[in-house]
Amino acid sequence: MRSRALAVAAAACAAVGLSAPLAVADNGPTNIRLNPSSVHQGSTMTIKVDGCRNGGTVTSNAFPRTHLSVNRDGRSTAVARIYNDATPGRYNLAVRCNDSSRVATERFTVLAGRGTSGGLGGSFGPSSTEMALGSGLVATAALGGAVFIARRRRMDSGKA
Repeated sequence: MRSRALAVAAAACAAVGLSAPLAVADNGPTNIRLNPSSVHQGSTMTIKVDGCRNGGTVTSNAFPRTHLSVNRDGRSTAVARIYNDATPGRYNLAVRCNDSSRVATERFTVLAGRGTSGGLGGSFGPSSTEMALGSGLVATAALGGAVFIARRRRMDSGKA
């Protein structure tokens, strides 16, 4: 009787032990985290996913197909670069693990592109105050130069 109970318990443990890897493998992507969740055209977005221990892919209309790489902690990460000409608005992304047929989705927002951070760079003309100040400085310098040359000529002519 004990041997029969032991055999049944061993069979039950074996069934649970053999089915556990299958359950983990078919679990699929979960807990999708986007950083940032609102991203400008041409910028990058980091996608972190749990449940894809063998990597996978991330797809969207806003960026090219991106592959998930597995980290040491078992989490998968991908970095997607948003198209420069992506239309601003709401988009979906789909995550599919290599070892699962399950697909998980997440929403994000594409914002209008911002220009380069290169300073003003001549994008603004001088104001009327700046023009008046500059003209006054140039006129003062010209007058001072003329006075200097005129005095120097007088000194040179007085020696002769």
